[in-house]
Amino acid sequence: MKKVTTPLTALPPTGMGAVDKAWDAVSVSFDRFCLTAGIEALGTMMEQDAEQACGARHARSDGRRGHRWGRTQGKIGFHAGKVAVERPRVRDLEGHELALPSWERAVAEDWLGKWAMNLMLINVSTRKFRRAVRLPEGDVPAPAGAGVSKSAASRHFVALSAARMKEWMGADLSGLDIMVVQIDGIHISEHLVLVAALGIDSEGFKHPLGLMEGATEHSAVVQALIDDLIERGLDPAVPRLFIIDGSKALSKAIRRSFGCHTPIQRCQIHKARNIMERLSPALHASVRRALRQAWELDDAAKAEKLIRNLAQRLERDAPGVSKSILEGLDEILTVSRLGLPAELRRSLACTNIIENMMGTVRRVTRNVKRWSSPSMALRWTAAAMHEAKKGFRRLKAFRQLPALRAALAAHYEKETNNHAVAQKAKAA
Repeated sequence: MKKVTTPLTALPPTGMGAVDKAWDAVSVSFDRFCLTAGIEALGTMMEQDAEQACGARHARSDGRRGHRWGRTQGKIGFHAGKVAVERPRVRDLEGHELALPSWERAVAEDWLGKWAMNLMLINVSTRKFRRAVRLPEGDVPAPAGAGVSKSAASRHFVALSAARMKEWMGADLSGLDIMVVQIDGIHISEHLVLVAALGIDSEGFKHPLGLMEGATEHSAVVQALIDDLIERGLDPAVPRLFIIDGSKALSKAIRRSFGCHTPIQRCQIHKARNIMERLSPALHASVRRALRQAWELDDAAKAEKLIRNLAQRLERDAPGVSKSILEGLDEILTVSRLGLPAELRRSLACTNIIENMMGTVRRVTRNVKRWSSPSMALRWTAAAMHEAKKGFRRLKAFRQLPALRAALAAHYEKETNNHAVAQKAKAA
């Protein structure tokens, strides 16, 4: 009969010095044990770095790069605040300070800053930061300068979010095969609007592309965002589909930069919602049914005819709404005119993807009571957009994206030929 043995958990033997002292602390607090063991391990690593630079103590070495220069106190951050650590000092043969690699890596990790940013992105206020990282009944003290106060948590978030936003806003986009771009704005305050862009690549993955601030969702703001994207590598000559919520400022800026024949799809959900808000409840069911039938038709000509018939029926009961239905009709049926498959058409006929990201921005920023500057709004929104990216899923119809590429190529070729014919006719 096979004998089954279960290995026992290995405990540190007695007489191990620093590790033995750290293990003794586990009886008081496991948190203190982990902290003590980590500090002792870091101290050992720094002593090894000092020995590599200076050689063994009290020994002469021809290959040494420096000599010991006493010890000093420093602070490093971990998830529950800053702690004081004693470290050796080393100077080179010319008297300049030599950095210890293990200490530099420990300081560069900035666990406290990352922890603060993560907690603020999940709506933990700065006032509760100390309680979130240290248990009230815990045995690790939080003295002055531990970096867990309200103002310290705010400074951590400002520094890290600003650094990440700068890196993201300067990232090269030329390596992304972006096929679809969605642009939308979010009102931060009465006089501050942020316009964001999100891209979908040829594999169906979603990427936050850029962000720009302005007083209103004006074409100049959108133009500034598009110019920034082009400068960072978004080639305007590549065929793409743009999806917007219906703002004329967005269409104007897109066509100015990417060409007057660039396919633009207006959000069908926004269009239907705007129509319903102006109709009496008695007409909602029939109008919604007619619009849904038009959106689902494969033939763009039949869909357009159906919508025009709907507008004609509403001329007597709601003449203003009748005109609104026909407004922007060309852009409403762009995905149908491109001949896309039904599943892909449903995914690209609305701005749900970027709206979902904007919902995350609103959730993340709900604790902010006062926006002190546009730069603050940019930092928070950029951090929230990357928080939303963590939950992005692949486009449901990603396998049908080759059909979109072929449709865009055919559309651009057709429009280019038509433009050339028109120019020849004009010249003649």
